[in-house]
Amino acid sequence: MDFRLPEKLQNLLTDLDAFVEKEIRPLENENDNIRFFDHRREHSRTDWDNGGVPTQEWEDLLGEAKRRADKAGYYRAQLPESLGGMGLTNLDMAVIRDHFASQGLGLHCDLQNEHCIVGNNVGLMLLTNYGSEAQNAEWKEKIGAGEAHFAFGITEPNHGSDATHMETTAKKTDSGWVINGEKMWNSGVHSADRDIVFARTHGEAGDAEGITAFLVPLDAPGVEIVEYVWTFNMPTDHAHVRFTDVEVDEAQIFGEFGRGLQIVQHFFNENRIRQAASSLGAAQYCIDESVKYAKERKPFGKPLATNQAIQFPLVDLQARASMLRSFVRETAWLMDQDGAFSVSDRVSMANYQGNRLACDAADQAMQTHGGMGYSRKKPFEHIYRHHRRYRITEGSDEIQMRRVAGYMFGFMSQRAPKGVNTDRYATQGK
Repeated sequence: MDFRLPEKLQNLLTDLDAFVEKEIRPLENENDNIRFFDHRREHSRTDWDNGGVPTQEWEDLLGEAKRRADKAGYYRAQLPESLGGMGLTNLDMAVIRDHFASQGLGLHCDLQNEHCIVGNNVGLMLLTNYGSEAQNAEWKEKIGAGEAHFAFGITEPNHGSDATHMETTAKKTDSGWVINGEKMWNSGVHSADRDIVFARTHGEAGDAEGITAFLVPLDAPGVEIVEYVWTFNMPTDHAHVRFTDVEVDEAQIFGEFGRGLQIVQHFFNENRIRQAASSLGAAQYCIDESVKYAKERKPFGKPLATNQAIQFPLVDLQARASMLRSFVRETAWLMDQDGAFSVSDRVSMANYQGNRLACDAADQAMQTHGGMGYSRKKPFEHIYRHHRRYRITEGSDEIQMRRVAGYMFGFMSQRAPKGVNTDRYATQGK
């Protein structure tokens, strides 16, 4: 078995690095755009007087980076050629995310808002797998180009990790559906074109069956942004949204009626393996910067690197990163071979281990760098604060471990739900 990266992927990484140096770094440094990445980053990115959402200048800069990447053929690279991409695999995407995150903060890949010049495009993956022909016709090109996006409304104020007990309901009417309920941590609604809202249409609380997804316009009567919840790392796009007698027609049902949770699971597995790779890359950056600093810093007349108290914690982090990298790549490869649902246990393992590693590496980097590591002159506090969220969101550490236990002890099945197309982008007939 050959564990080396395919030559084609290695060449792509070289081309991406060259593109970043030619197009993205200059953009990052012009007009004081570096303020979004240096010690002023949190203040510059946040519209403090508008709910703490991202500033328009910050989002405009991200948009320009996406446009340049799309023009160069990279932003849609993970999509199949039929959708204007290169057909990158889950393995390709995991390697790219790890590679970019290991380079530190920058306009090439900003993990705080999932921005990357090689777009994640999970929304498009869900659209092409679950969207109707009319929904694809309306949204496919816009989302593919990064000109539109869907928010994701599943978590509720009284129900976090357990989506099966959601209280949001959708009742059938003569003209469509009426949605009532509330969503918490409804990310991206400040600029989203539609919100994928999950609501119970039938069945009992606790049933996996009976939850349906709807594409809800955020300007529809009855949609209320209660607040944007300020978090450990700002800006925030995490909203508390209330739906009061919101009317949608039948055409806004997204995916199979009553089987909305399969969309959630598909989204999580595709997204979590890349997120694990990003956390791995961020950890590697913290390790590399700490090693570099320890070799340069000379208190008491000798480099910090000569002290085993400095060496050993970094050695342990490097060992964890190296083992996790092999595991993430193997998992992504297996996902390419057998589908997103085939490796759910491994995805959960990679996710919670990667997120813990990123936090541990950032914390050790602060300790190694001393006072300057604690300051915002260095990016470690930003990396820690961002990646700490992933130990809670999209499945907490405990939920990930519970999932692994479910597969280990036979309480859960690693089979795609009935009727699910396991292709990452089901383009036939779309």
